[in-house]
Amino acid sequence: MGSIKFSAQHEALVKESWEVMKPKAPELSLKFFLAIFEIAPETKNLFSFTKDTNEPLEDNATLKSHALMVFKTTCEAAVQLREKGEVVVADNTIKNLGSVHQKKGVQGPHFEVVKEALLRAMRQGMGEKWSEEMGSAWSEAYDQIASAIKAQMN
Repeated sequence: MGSIKFSAQHEALVKESWEVMKPKAPELSLKFFLAIFEIAPETKNLFSFTKDTNEPLEDNATLKSHALMVFKTTCEAAVQLREKGEVVVADNTIKNLGSVHQKKGVQGPHFEVVKEALLRAMRQGMGEKWSEEMGSAWSEAYDQIASAIKAQMN
């Protein structure tokens, strides 16, 4: 068991909300990435499938696929934080994610943009069920995941 501290209350909120959002993951994941590009338009240049195309982002199949993978990976990692005590990602390793993000030119401030976009998409996905406590739980989970990735970027 690792050293991550994630409260039982936060875990319950993350698990409960992920079950609500899971069926909407394709829609929410696209909203998530569109929000990233809205907040920080320059981030489009970090992705080969968005930097040299005139195709509307909403129609970009590669973007949709990547967004869904990132959204689901993030949510599934968050759901098991307390149980595992560390960040665990399916079909990948934190070391690999750190390496890929470093090679693509991702920098510290990008993680804050992603967090803002992720929470915005989740708030939309949860609607009236969203609460300040739920936002706090997801914020804490995201910070743990981002910290693990950033630690592998150095």
